[in-house]
Amino acid sequence: MEATPGWAFLFVNTFNEIYMWKEENNKLYRKFQFKDFSEAFAFMTRVALEAEKMNHHPLWTNVYNTVEFWLSTHDAGDTVTDKDRKLADKIDKLAA
Repeated sequence: MEATPGWAFLFVNTFNEIYMWKEENNKLYRKFQFKDFSEAFAFMTRVALEAEKMNHHPLWTNVYNTVEFWLSTHDAGDTVTDKDRKLADKIDKLAA
């Protein structure tokens, strides 16, 4: 496995710190960027396992190294609930 230059790791962490969760249009939104597609996909796999445990599945997209989330609770009329905030917290911990 090729080592990641320190500046690349710093850039990714700085980018993810800048883009925190925003509540807009009855959804929690956040964008994450990773070193490459493999890192982004591994993150998505970890999120999928946690979301399944919670029975709360996100709307998300992935393009190369970028993963975006829009969280809302369908059973509550597509609004943001504690369920979304708990999943957002788990997602943050998985990205750290």
